[in-house]
Amino acid sequence: MTYSPLPRVKRTASGIRDFDEEACEWVEFIKCMRDCGVQIAPLTEYVSLYFEEGTEQQRLDILREQCERLFRQRADLDAIIARLDAKIGHYESVIDEQ
Repeated sequence: MTYSPLPRVKRTASGIRDFDEEACEWVEFIKCMRDCGVQIAPLTEYVSLYFEEGTEQQRLDILREQCERLFRQRADLDAIIARLDAKIGHYESVIDEQ
């Protein structure tokens, strides 16, 4: 069994998916979220909640949690980049002195 965060998409009589504008927007949103590392489970939960009334707070919580995770990742990457920059600077100095 495969789980997909993508809401059901209408199909033609021959079974081919017929992506309307709303479905394309969902694909773009899900791709963006997946590209930045959001797992399938929170995406699936978000999409499911989207189609239920009165779930705005839960959806907001999911988005905030994912945003906080991305900020932590960015801080980690910034630290790694700073360390690499220092190492690069060291080797550039060594090479310049030769």
